[in-house]
Amino acid sequence: MNEKIRRITELALMTAIALIIFVLELQIPNLSPVAGIKLGLANIITVYAVYRYKWGEAALILFARVLLGAFFSSNPSALLYSLSGGLFCLSGMLLLKKIIPENRLWLCSVFGAVLHNMGQLTAASLIMRTAAVWFYLPPLLLSGCIAGALTGLAAQLVLQRTKKFK
Repeated sequence: MNEKIRRITELALMTAIALIIFVLELQIPNLSPVAGIKLGLANIITVYAVYRYKWGEAALILFARVLLGAFFSSNPSALLYSLSGGLFCLSGMLLLKKIIPENRLWLCSVFGAVLHNMGQLTAASLIMRTAAVWFYLPPLLLSGCIAGALTGLAAQLVLQRTKKFK
């Protein structure tokens, strides 16, 4: 098979998997009394993509998932929050990838989750024109560290397993 076609197919599959995980997670009731706290399981694919693909390919997977996720969830305002969080997260993880090795990928994911929360709060404060949303920061940081570690460990496991197939 042509290498370019194989690569495009692989990226499309990663996007589809991330989108499926996102849609499935929408079915899980909110486990926290704090609005905005969720597991972010689709980020397993984003973290995996940061360490597996070129930066532009990882960004493409993220943008496609965020755009299609907003469409499938019928929540266009979520697009702004997801995109801002995703951009902060992706940018930070791409920089951290240079100093955090694959065997510590989970650590990069923790920082990515915290940056995702910072991006969402930045968007919320700009949209709502108030700094009051930053009071959500402490619980979001705590939940972001926990969720980031879990999704990072999952992404690290996926990366290790897929390397065996190459």
